[in-house]
Amino acid sequence: MGNEKINFAERLVSALKANGYKPEAAVLEREFNLRHFGKPMTLHGVRKWLIGESIPPYPKIITLAKWLKVAPEELTFGLKIKQQIQEKQASWDEGIGYQEREIFEAFLALSTPHRKTVREVIQALTKAQSFDAKR
Repeated sequence: MGNEKINFAERLVSALKANGYKPEAAVLEREFNLRHFGKPMTLHGVRKWLIGESIPPYPKIITLAKWLKVAPEELTFGLKIKQQIQEKQASWDEGIGYQEREIFEAFLALSTPHRKTVREVIQALTKAQSFDAKR
């Protein structure tokens, strides 16, 4: 988790600079507390955000995101996660034809026990195919 905290701090500093603020604890504390309608942050608390020792809880991320005009997930996880999700979605959109979509819709219409059976059959076929490919 250490890397995530450091990465968050870097994104926070970048967002502050992009919006014309000095990335200093005193500035962050003052400006954040003017905008957040919850328990105010201390100087020590926001300093921990800036140096990568902690990541704020989600309600505080929302306040930061609105203030700094950046998507909450971008501030928290960076652009890479958003790009990975979009790429995954694009591969599904490109790789799935009309017939597969019909099958997925039919699958979703099944009862929970029937869906479980279908999943087990697909998993068994996948294992069998993998086994055959190794021979």
